[in-house]
Amino acid sequence: MAGMYSKFRVSRLIAAIAIFFSALLALAGFATTAAAFEPVKISRDATALDLTATTDIHVNQGEAFQVSTAPGPDGIRRRIEVRASSPAHQGDWAVFALANVSEEQLERVIVAPHFRLVNSKVFWPDLGSQRIIAITPSEGFALDRQPSPDADVFRITLNPGSVITFVAELSTPQLPQIYLWEPEAYKDTVNAFTLYRGIVLGIAGLLAVLLTILFVVKGTSVLPASAALAWAVLAYICVDFGFLEKLISVTSSDQRIWRAGAEVALASSLVIFLFTYLNLNRWHAHLGYATFAWVVGLALLFGVAIYDPSVASGIARISFALTGVVGIALIIYLGFNRYDRAILLVPSWALILAWLFGSWLTVTGQLDNDIIQPALGGGLVLIVLLIGFTVIQHAFAGSAYQQGLFSDLERQSLALTGSGDTVWDWDVTRDRIVTTPDISLKLGLHPGSMHGAARNWLPRLHPDDRDRFKATLDVLLDHRKGRFNHEFRIRAEDGHFHWLQIRARPVLGSNGEIIRCVGTITDITEQKNSVERLLQDALTDNLTGLPNRQVFLDRLQSILNLTAEGDSVRPTVLAIDIDRYKLVNDTLGIAAGDNILIALTRRLRRLLKPQDTLARLGGDEFGLILVSERDPARIADFADAVNKAIMVPINFAGREIILTASVGLVSWIDQQDSAAGLLSDAELAMYRAKRSGGNRVEPFRPAFRSSGTDRLQLESDLRRALERKELYLAYQPIIRLDNGDIAGFEALMRWEHPKRGNIPPSEFIPIAEASGLIEQLGMFALERAATNLVEWQQAIDKLPIFVSVNISSAQLLNNELYNDVRSMLARTHCNPKQLKLELTESIVMENPEQARLVLNKLKDTGLSLALDDFGTGYSSLAYLTRFPFDTIKLDKALVANSTEKRNILLMSVIAMARALEMHVVAEGIETPEDAAELARMNCHYGQSFIFGTPENADASLKLLRERFQPAKRA
Repeated sequence: MAGMYSKFRVSRLIAAIAIFFSALLALAGFATTAAAFEPVKISRDATALDLTATTDIHVNQGEAFQVSTAPGPDGIRRRIEVRASSPAHQGDWAVFALANVSEEQLERVIVAPHFRLVNSKVFWPDLGSQRIIAITPSEGFALDRQPSPDADVFRITLNPGSVITFVAELSTPQLPQIYLWEPEAYKDTVNAFTLYRGIVLGIAGLLAVLLTILFVVKGTSVLPASAALAWAVLAYICVDFGFLEKLISVTSSDQRIWRAGAEVALASSLVIFLFTYLNLNRWHAHLGYATFAWVVGLALLFGVAIYDPSVASGIARISFALTGVVGIALIIYLGFNRYDRAILLVPSWALILAWLFGSWLTVTGQLDNDIIQPALGGGLVLIVLLIGFTVIQHAFAGSAYQQGLFSDLERQSLALTGSGDTVWDWDVTRDRIVTTPDISLKLGLHPGSMHGAARNWLPRLHPDDRDRFKATLDVLLDHRKGRFNHEFRIRAEDGHFHWLQIRARPVLGSNGEIIRCVGTITDITEQKNSVERLLQDALTDNLTGLPNRQVFLDRLQSILNLTAEGDSVRPTVLAIDIDRYKLVNDTLGIAAGDNILIALTRRLRRLLKPQDTLARLGGDEFGLILVSERDPARIADFADAVNKAIMVPINFAGREIILTASVGLVSWIDQQDSAAGLLSDAELAMYRAKRSGGNRVEPFRPAFRSSGTDRLQLESDLRRALERKELYLAYQPIIRLDNGDIAGFEALMRWEHPKRGNIPPSEFIPIAEASGLIEQLGMFALERAATNLVEWQQAIDKLPIFVSVNISSAQLLNNELYNDVRSMLARTHCNPKQLKLELTESIVMENPEQARLVLNKLKDTGLSLALDDFGTGYSSLAYLTRFPFDTIKLDKALVANSTEKRNILLMSVIAMARALEMHVVAEGIETPEDAAELARMNCHYGQSFIFGTPENADASLKLLRERFQPAKRA
């Protein structure tokens, strides 16, 4: 007895010591205890048990966790301690107990899914992760983990009659579900869902590919939006069904990002589809801006999903729900407006709303089973399938469905609304007019102002239209038949008149009287204004408002008809052309030129009397019929006043512009003259004034007619002269002033006319420039000069001369000049260093930048460039450095001047040219003494009739043979 008592005391002592140390450990924070609980009983027939409700979760319990086990078969509760096995552990533990009540050993698997849509919440949803790191039983070793991509699976063995407590080390405090499965049953379930998921995934992929192909084939905007929604659904299903892990390596944290991104893509694509399919931008522009901001906000969630997937997923779920609500509101509104697209979308959107309702029940935990999550995934595919069917029907069926949707009356109503017309309804019995929509609003009046009796319209009508409006209504009522088609003007609130057209027909009652008159009102103000503008443009110039040429001739002919009846009317015609008006347009722009023409029009109008006529004949040419003056002196004074009025300076954009005019004048003296002939004579006089330098008044003389005819004939002959080889070059020698040797020639164009003989260049060169022949003449001169130079070189070996050829402004501004010169040099095999091109300062000044570019390119070919007529015109020294000239030719006006100042000026110019390494040619030397004086000034070359007259190529070759030794032949 004493021994038994002694053992009892020892055991109590050991228990006390254990409790003491446990308390110390608890105080030190190294271990935490938990209360015991009842085990879950397992029989042999139990294939699947939900352990979620019987599992205790212990949060923030530290790295060491103590728990009392469930009572074993002997009824004893024991305490076990488990320590964390992974750095990922945050101190969260789960405890549950299992009891094998059968007489057999049971094999089971513990399954904890990574993600479960059920009860995942709307705000900050649980997007899944690894749930259980390890499970430690109260007996035996830690459980073995079974491979599974979407769940934590552990295999256990339970002996008959055993009671085991399991402590699970959690990676997160959330454990949505934990199951105990019979291994084969779990395997069959997984395989069954695998087949279902594969079918759904295949359908989703086919839908995405099909809609993408249809977009490529059809190209309508709704197809890419539908395809984007299909691809977003496919991405969501790939993530939700665990197919993504089979394609790429995905960790549990990455899976949360992918799932959030898929939900954001789903929400974004649904917004885009709704906007595109309903074409919301056509209903209101602000809807487009709101949708764009919505989509941009959702797009930013992709970045948020990387840092906080729960936030991004929650916003995406809210957006998806809002899209469903907004979508059904828009569909109802547009459906009542008979928008066929909205009506066609009703079945699909009803399915979307049903899916949203089911999803809400699921994420809030009101639906809780293993089938709901894959069922919702299949529902998404069904939605896309129905949307795809709707889109394809709309894209390929066109308006066939719409034709069967509306009645004839509805189509007529839509057509009337689309035309923009207003319905006009006159209740004759009550004398009340009603317009739909209210025409008072279009006129800026108070609503309903134009409703009421027909007489209320009369004060608003134009005074000229009131009687006609009343008479038309009276005739309609008297005849009791016909149609009412009337145009009238009505005054709006702002004072402007609108043109309206009423087209209506009467409605007869049983007694044959008119009871109503119904039709439409159309605003035809724009059409009336267009007709008036066309009529105005046909008679007047749309810039200045002056009569045009046709009206001018018509008025002139009417005046000429009056002259035959007496001497009271004697018209004078003036043709006025603005000098250098093209230069104004080129310099200041066309707008400035138009403003200047308007200003000149106002000035000329001030000079006229009521019986006179001013017209714009075209461009910068004006015509004037002067009837108010008959005395020749007063007519001359009037023409002078016209010229002076045009010369008054015009201020434009800070510039003072002074213009002149060439005026041709002709007075009526012959009763046989017609209006066209009289104007033609005035224009001939005007052209003569312009050729004489402009800024003058030129009276018409009959000789001008033959002069104009001769000019046309000369132009025609010049065109044929090139073909008939009537043109040739004459060469004037250029000599070295220091020793008198021939340095070169200047090629001068000559024309030997078969009937008129030798025509000077001063006569045919201006005609060539005016008719566009100058470029052909210029290239002819270049090629002939190069050919003659090559022939001279072949006749006389090592001939040290050059040939100068003049080029015109038309050639210089032609972009093809460089290519033409290169082709010419290649054809003639001429040495470019012996060919010199001469240009005047005025030619260069027409377009300095273009001239500089072309001259630089010509210089690169090896040609020499000479600045002709230096000392006249602009004579800007900047040209000598800005342009690549190597020779300057002093004008004869500078050389022939015999004053002392001339010598000083010549010495300065020659010294400057030599300092710039340029050659100097003096033209127009009159005496040998002047030549000697220029030689003493170190002038290089001279060109004058005292050194030789221009001769043809053969005579020039003979002169060269006399000066140089002929070439030796083998």
